[in-house]
Amino acid sequence: MDKQKVAILSTVANFDLYKKSSTLFPKDIQRYVINGTNGMHGLHSITYMMSKLKGKGIEWLVMADEDVIFTDANQVFSIIEDMETNHLTVCGVRDGGVILHRKENPYAINTFFSVLNFKEVESIWNEKEMLANQFINVGEFPDSLAKLPYEYNEHSVYEPYYCFYFWLRRKGKQFLFLDTKMSTDGIANIVYYKEKEVLCHTWYARSYGINQKHTGRINEILNARGVLDASSSSLSDVILYKKTTFALEQKIKKYYKKVCRKLFK
Repeated sequence: MDKQKVAILSTVANFDLYKKSSTLFPKDIQRYVINGTNGMHGLHSITYMMSKLKGKGIEWLVMADEDVIFTDANQVFSIIEDMETNHLTVCGVRDGGVILHRKENPYAINTFFSVLNFKEVESIWNEKEMLANQFINVGEFPDSLAKLPYEYNEHSVYEPYYCFYFWLRRKGKQFLFLDTKMSTDGIANIVYYKEKEVLCHTWYARSYGINQKHTGRINEILNARGVLDASSSSLSDVILYKKTTFALEQKIKKYYKKVCRKLFK
């Protein structure tokens, strides 16, 4: 595999946690970071990602939040090889039915971790078309959901970014859904590929360093992997993006919608 064509992207709201967890990220690939401290995340992060990374020669993009703590990061390359062999476009964990506290749509993934055939998506990218896919048709997707261990809502459009994954599915693109199990703390979830542990998703990245409970819980997971005893990762080899006008734009849009509601109610 040509690792020069593989990259990892994180939308980071907590850089203190990122500097620790990223020491366990896959090695020898380019690291990109979107600064999410101004509120950018989810769908906004995806559209911004497509605008910033297009034309950079990336074929495979790993998306991992700062609260993802890898156990075996090399499994990422095995996943990519599997996806390439089987012509798969997206890999991730369902956002409903497989994590105790995520009861949303099982046909889409949660963006905390995913692998994307970026070259393929880039070749068909149409933002306007993608945004028009935030809906569900009953019985549209053929997934077998009977054995999912937890609750889910197959009609949910809870997350605005679902349209990205619904769009790809409606384009005929194939998904690889990874297995996951709850951690002993009842919050974190462990992600597996072919029964091998890949990572632990701790959740509550924004609370790290602020909330005692979640900071202690995440530190236990970091400590179990020897991260707290090691030096934090440097940001010197990271390509960092930040849309400085994002917060202001969102404030203006919110105000505009408020005015429109008053005018046309």
